[in-house]
Formats: sequence, structure tokens, C-alpha cells
Amino acid sequence: MNVQQFQERLFTKGHDLGFTDMELYYEREEKFSCGVFKGEIDKYESSEIAGISFRGIYNGKMGYAFTEKLDDESVHYLLEHAKENSLIIEDEDKEEIFAGSKEYREENFYSDNLSRVTPEDKINVMLEIEKEIYAYDERVKATDYFILSSSEAEKAISNNKGLFLQDKTNSLGFYVSVVVKQGEEIKTGSYVKVTKDFSSIDPKQVAKQAVEEALSQLNAQSIASKKYPVLLRHDAAASLIQTFIPVFSAENTQKGQSRLKGKVGETIGVSSLNIVDDPFLPNGLLSRNFDGEGVATKTLQLVSNGVLTTFLHNRKTAAKDGVESTGHAHKSSYKSSITVSPSNLYIEPTSKSYNELVTTIDEGIIITDLSGLHSGANQISGDFSLAANGYYVKGGKIVTAVNQMTIAGNFYELLNSITEIGSDLDFTPWATNGFVGSPSLLVQELSVTVE
Repeated sequence: MNVQQFQERLFTKGHDLGFTDMELYYEREEKFSCGVFKGEIDKYESSEIAGISFRGIYNGKMGYAFTEKLDDESVHYLLEHAKENSLIIEDEDKEEIFAGSKEYREENFYSDNLSRVTPEDKINVMLEIEKEIYAYDERVKATDYFILSSSEAEKAISNNKGLFLQDKTNSLGFYVSVVVKQGEEIKTGSYVKVTKDFSSIDPKQVAKQAVEEALSQLNAQSIASKKYPVLLRHDAAASLIQTFIPVFSAENTQKGQSRLKGKVGETIGVSSLNIVDDPFLPNGLLSRNFDGEGVATKTLQLVSNGVLTTFLHNRKTAAKDGVESTGHAHKSSYKSSITVSPSNLYIEPTSKSYNELVTTIDEGIIITDLSGLHSGANQISGDFSLAANGYYVKGGKIVTAVNQMTIAGNFYELLNSITEIGSDLDFTPWATNGFVGSPSLLVQELSVTVE
């Protein structure tokens, strides 16, 4: 039985059972991943996951259930479990099935060219990249991690109010970590890329960037532990911003889990700070025409010239605050409940290049990589203390890599201490808390401890 036939039977039997409003959410995802090590395929995996979730109102309360099968037995299963679920839910907030927005943009986020790239093509480009990495410098000893993954996903939402929406997306990404050795010193460098354009992958350029990043960490030195002006390179900046994105969620502010609660319309950052959520970004990992509840998405100015203009809302949080949904209802999978999350969120860049920002630093630190983001950052207080890699800068020039740094500060204070924003906008390769990007950010000072 196909999805349409399944929906018809589900809604008919659901109505007979006493459900009023009903919604079906369908999701299918194909994944491919492979790894290589010294000319051999080290890992190979191909999978397909598909499933359906059902939401329905029974005796005035919303019930939920999900299944992987499309058959008559699953129709019965979904309805019975949703009915039982509705009877035990204690949430007093009223939920509704959404009839639909007045209009929707119909952007295409699916690349036909990418869909035609074969597994052999993907493996061959990885082997070519690896060959270029070893040829680039004799100090290269290994790739301790080299993985390529691609996915193709489609989702659809329909309900008994006449709504039917569907989206289809695909993307490809890879991550390579290079190990170099000089004497007894061993360092690593990495390169990450997410794209819909397979032809844009240049093995020589990938090798150059990954190996140069590793080589630049050699001969690291210790420096004095104190407060320094810090330039968060675009990748480090995006990782830090992504970690604290939940503070912009109305769901969290309503639970008292964000210090931004009650601050809509107030200044929360420097006047040059603009944060945008763009669900129509052509190469965005989370680009979409509608959200997890079927609300039409739109480009949202979250922070304008340092002023918080809105929180991210789904329909439930919007009703609580007496506003309209911003189109940020999110289901991480068909098995998940609806939460709040951004699509493609980023800090708007300026015209100043990364190199120009470096030249403005009299004495300071460049941070290129952060670790411990889950354990070392408190999303409620905004405090963070994170292991970091990077360089010491003196007189506008990089002097040396720095041994084992820890940087500490507060996210809310950081937004108010940005002195320059770069032009080099780039995005994290992971879609945790949204697909998040940032240009390089120069901040007034952070506490830097060097072991």
C-alpha cells in the first residue's frame, strides 16, 4: 500500500473511532557513507529509513504514535496507541492540527546532478584526495579520519483539513583529518566540506588546506596565560554560536532556560551584529518550504543591529506568547515530538577579510578549533570553558601556534564585545541545533589559559 492509500484508510478509521483532527507525517531518508585508509576502502555503508508518525485529537487532547510499516495492521496500531497516548498526556497547553498557511514558496532544494553521482564516483574522489594528501608533504603520516557521507531525504505532511505538502533534499559532505610528524612532534589538521555540487570538490585544494592546517600547528610554543583579544576564525565562531542557539528558542525561554527571556526589542549585542535564519539558502542543509507543522517558512531577522527582534517559535510556543509562529517547528525524525529549531542560521558578514582582521591585532590569539562544546558550555548561564587550538599574534602577524589552550568567557557578554565581523561566512558541517554559520569574529577579550 502506498502512502496516499494508507492515509485514506487511516483518516477514515480514525474518524470512525472518534478522532477529530488528524495529521500524517511521512519521512524517508537514504544514506551512504564510506571511508578510505591508505588506498583501501575502510568503511562502506548504505541504508534507507522510512516511517510515518500520526497526530490526532481525541476527546480534546492530542495523541501521538509512529510506525515503519504501511499496512492495515499499522493503521490499527497508530490509532489505538494515539488514543491511549492522548488519555495520559498531562500537558494543559492546547494543541491543534494546522490547516495551512495562505501561501508557500516552492523552492527546489534537490540537486538532480548530485543524485546522479554514483558510489564509485564518491570513492574515487576520496582516493584521489588521499593520494594528493600524501604527495603534498613528506611529513604526512596518515589520515586518522576520512569519511564521506551523502543523504537524500523526502518528507510530506497531510491532514484531514485538506493540507498536503512535500519537500525533497539531498547533500554530500566529507571530513578529513591529517596527521603530520616532525621529529617527535605529532599534529593534526582537518578539512570539512558540505555541498550539493560534487564537481566543486578539488582534491588538490582539499589536500593543501588539510595538510597546511596540520603543518601550521608544528613548533607550537607556550605563552602567558591572561586575557587577550581573540579572533574566532569562522569555523570556531560557527561552532560556538551553534552551541548556544537554543537560547533563541521560545520553548527554552518559556521554560526559563535562557537569559534572553523578556528581552525581545532590547539590545543584546553590538550594533554591527545581525543574525538571520534563511530557510531558502540554496546550499543549506536544512533549507525547507515548510516546517514540521506545515507552517510556511520565511526568512527571519532574529537580531537586527544588535537588537533581539523575535524568538524562534512553533505554533505552541507562539500561542503562549500571543504571536504568530515563525515557522520553526522541528521534528528530528518521524519518531520525534515537535520542538523548536532554526533552519539555516548565520551571522551576516561584512566586507572585511580574515587577513585584514589579523592585521588589526596588536597582541592576541586566533582560535581555529574548539572542543568540549557539550561539557564545557552552559546554555543557561552562557558561561563556557573550552579546549582550543590556534595561534599567537603580535604586531598583526601570526607568530606561532600555541600549546594546549583553554578559552573561557560568557556567550551573552561575547555578543556585546565583538569589535569586528569578517567577510568569510562559512557553516558548520553538522546540523545539530540547526545549520549554523558565521564569519570570523574579533572579540575584545577572552580569558586564555595555556598549559
